[in-house]
Order: sequence, then structure tokens, then C-alpha cells
Amino acid sequence: MSVAEDMKTRLEAAFRPEQLEIRNDSAKHKGHGGDDGSGESHFHIVIRAESLSSLPRVARHRAVHAALGDLNTRVHAIGLDLG
Repeated sequence: MSVAEDMKTRLEAAFRPEQLEIRNDSAKHKGHGGDDGSGESHFHIVIRAESLSSLPRVARHRAVHAALGDLNTRVHAIGLDLG
């Protein structure tokens, strides 16, 4: 399973989002710091979920990172757009 597929599975299970977009930006960072050559090092996530909407911004970020679990250590950078 790719990292993006794993992210999608985990985030859907944790939040049942109304909107979820996961973009692999790794190609933009080829040869830069954090590029491990896997093609799965940099991602941007857009997520909208009712369960996140009532949380303060920092708590939303923490909740998403908690749901991603060990992926946080396998990926160099994750940009979040939580609405």
C-alpha cells in the first residue's frame, strides 16, 4: 500500500471526512532535504470533517497527526489544510 493510500485509510477511519484530498508533492522536493528517493516524502492534505470542526486549530492538527500514527516518522513533510 502506498503512503497516500495508507493516509487515506487512516484518516477516513478516524474522521469520516466530508472532503479528503491527499496530494503527493514529493517530486517538487526531489534532491532537497528530506527527499529519501522513495517518491513518498512530502504530502499535502486537505481534510474537512465535522468531528474536527469544533476543535481549536492546534487540536485539529494534533488529531490528524495522531490518526496518521507512525506515518509521521516515515514522511518528511505533511502540509495540512484543515479549514
